[in-house]
Amino acid sequence: MMSLQGLLGSALPLIQAPMAGAQDHRLAAAVCEAGGLGSIPCAMLTPIALRQELELLRSLTARPFNLNFFSHVQPEPDARRDAAWRETLAPYYRELSEDQANIASGPGRLPFNEEAAALVEAFRPAVVSFHFGLPEPALLERVRRSGTKILSSATTLDEALWLQERGVDAVIAQGLEAGGHRGHFLDHDLSRQLGTFALLPQLVDALSVPVIAAGGISDARGVAAAMALGAAGVQVGSAYLLCHESNISAIHRAALQSPAARHTALTNLFSGRPARGIVNRLMRELGPLSTQAPEFPLATAAIGPLRAAAESQGSGDFSPLWAGQNIANCRPMSAAELTRELARGFA
Repeated sequence: MMSLQGLLGSALPLIQAPMAGAQDHRLAAAVCEAGGLGSIPCAMLTPIALRQELELLRSLTARPFNLNFFSHVQPEPDARRDAAWRETLAPYYRELSEDQANIASGPGRLPFNEEAAALVEAFRPAVVSFHFGLPEPALLERVRRSGTKILSSATTLDEALWLQERGVDAVIAQGLEAGGHRGHFLDHDLSRQLGTFALLPQLVDALSVPVIAAGGISDARGVAAAMALGAAGVQVGSAYLLCHESNISAIHRAALQSPAARHTALTNLFSGRPARGIVNRLMRELGPLSTQAPEFPLATAAIGPLRAAAESQGSGDFSPLWAGQNIANCRPMSAAELTRELARGFA
């Protein structure tokens, strides 16, 4: 089997996890220049914005990089469910003197589509990774024909086998510890989700493609442990959140460095799909998982005005403070310095 470095074209078998809303090309370029595979999260970018990000990334590094896209199916708007969600949030709107007429329309996050495929064909990134499965076969074939390597996240063995059957070049084993959105797509039963070091060996034993460990890895010890269990490499996200090149808010930075960061939970309140973040007021008061939240990604719009109003007052009560369970080594430093620290785990 080809080494992960050979597959990705990077010096290290290390991928910087794509973190939508928390980074841009600067973080990706810094990781690339330090020998890892930097990633650009694309789901929240318009085609024009993505092209700009790619041009800026190319101006900072000539090394291989990864573009990450979502593969969800856009849900049909449900007026009844949306009205119920607005009613649930109404007390917070009144408290913050916000008007629900300010709720934006639109999904906020788009799945991989024709325009995205055209950009992949134009820029030919070394790697394209997907979350929530894979796009339709015709679009996936366009990525493959561009010469790009294809990765996708699996949270169960069934998902990993499904991905392998459809020709991915490597599978990312996303453990339950990981921050941000769960990548599950075959089964929405969260009781089937496993921690990284329970999931990883199952995938390594069953698959013939490389397996990349993700979730709970924040230092060289975690890297070494993943490699000892047969991982071909690792994907690291939360540890990069406090890096100088990250563009998270001051509120998010403060939360990550506070005792509150010891308590994270999966929540669907901010987007409609389970994602791990630091527990805040909204999660405590509504419960982190709610049947009232609209389908992903339609829940996001009604949270937006609350988030903006609260953040203007210095509060993260309504902000998605994404973080994994292991942020003990998440501290301010350059992305290059962190990449070098993580690389010691491969020795």
